[in-house]
Amino acid sequence: MLFDRRRLLATAPAALAFSGLARHAAAQAAGEETYVNQVHGYGPLVRDPNRLLDLPEGFTYQVVSQSGDTMDDGLFVPGQPDGMGCFDLGGGKVALVRNHELKGSSALHRNLGPGGFHQERIGLLDPARAYDTYKDGRPLPGGTTTLVYDLEARRTVSQHLSLAGTSTNCSGGHTPWGSWLTCEETEQTPADSDVTRPHGFIFEVPARASGLVDPVPLTAMGRFDHEAVCIDPRTGVAYLTEDKNDGLFYRFLPATPGRLADGGRLQAMAFKGQPGADTRNQEAREWAVGDWREVVWIDLEDVESPNADLRMRGHADGAALVARGEGVFWGDGELYMTATSGGPLRRGQILRYVPSPVEGQRGEARRPGRLQLFLESADEKTLNMGDNITIAPWGHLVVCEDNYSTDTRNHLKGVTPEGEVYAIGRNVFAGNSEFAGAVFSPDGEVLFVNIMYPGITLAIRGPWTSVRR
Repeated sequence: MLFDRRRLLATAPAALAFSGLARHAAAQAAGEETYVNQVHGYGPLVRDPNRLLDLPEGFTYQVVSQSGDTMDDGLFVPGQPDGMGCFDLGGGKVALVRNHELKGSSALHRNLGPGGFHQERIGLLDPARAYDTYKDGRPLPGGTTTLVYDLEARRTVSQHLSLAGTSTNCSGGHTPWGSWLTCEETEQTPADSDVTRPHGFIFEVPARASGLVDPVPLTAMGRFDHEAVCIDPRTGVAYLTEDKNDGLFYRFLPATPGRLADGGRLQAMAFKGQPGADTRNQEAREWAVGDWREVVWIDLEDVESPNADLRMRGHADGAALVARGEGVFWGDGELYMTATSGGPLRRGQILRYVPSPVEGQRGEARRPGRLQLFLESADEKTLNMGDNITIAPWGHLVVCEDNYSTDTRNHLKGVTPEGEVYAIGRNVFAGNSEFAGAVFSPDGEVLFVNIMYPGITLAIRGPWTSVRR
């Protein structure tokens, strides 16, 4: 589900409202805190009487799935829903493939898995279909579920476990050929936890799979704390983020575009003429919002990284540091990604990458790709640790916040092409958990999103084209 950002801006009814670069700030009363909008967006958020999700006037939400529900395979919907992809099944139905960020090393997370809090249904899951098990033979709790939703009837048709036995499935990304790439944000091994296989890989889950898929790790795409991935549909090149404060930004050149299991070359991004650059602006300001840098890509060796040192070796070879690379999403010939702890306040950055016209091919050195510091938070009430990211049908970014504050609530934020920010939603449920997995239906009418705790998947509808300055 790829949106052409420039075309959508040109054709959307609100297109003219976003011309010009003038900025202004307007305070909005928001109950527990004052949130600062740079543009009007959809106007003030309205208090939800159910104390779950505040939305602007005219918007509604529907809970389409909740952790603990019984799925069609008899297992429970696991907890901790995170990254998510939406796929058109035809006939007005979509498949939502969801990650569940359940750590194999956590006793609590084990109880939030598909087997239930007391493992009462774990016998329904064949350990032979799982990537990994604990040393007692029970499958790890992480993986993915697939939910089929009828857009017209506005109801959930079915749910089932689609990948089993992985750990810490955080974000990921959809492919142009109709599958979800789920990423393990961990590097645990049998030496340091109660597992039997190493973790830190990407797995592919076809959206139309009606049951558990074979859990095949895409080892050539590297072993590290994976966060998200997106694919350029023109070239098949994959771009990968790493959730470490001293992480790198990677690309994967597949041996066979569209067939990631065939292997390929993993590389890390560096600034041209500036080896070991630091994009983070945490201790010293290396670049300013709006600045561009030409990039080069460094080949990586031993990418399965048994010593969990891939990023250190890459940086020593000249790769640039990125502050907790998390969400990444492909747009119109470019991608956007979040660096969740970037900037002097460590409240987050958004980076924009425009590939070379000959990305990954001969002649790239003469026509390199370019990276821009698109946005950097100077106020946590404007943008506070953006995580998962998607591109909306009207051409703006939609960013899921993931801050750990008890005072400043997590929001869904919209970001204009000029880098101005506005509020779309606010989590007002107890615990202030993160938003995750924001993604639009193919017709652009529904925004699906997860709230990690209490573990719910929501369908949000409203007058999306009414957004304005």
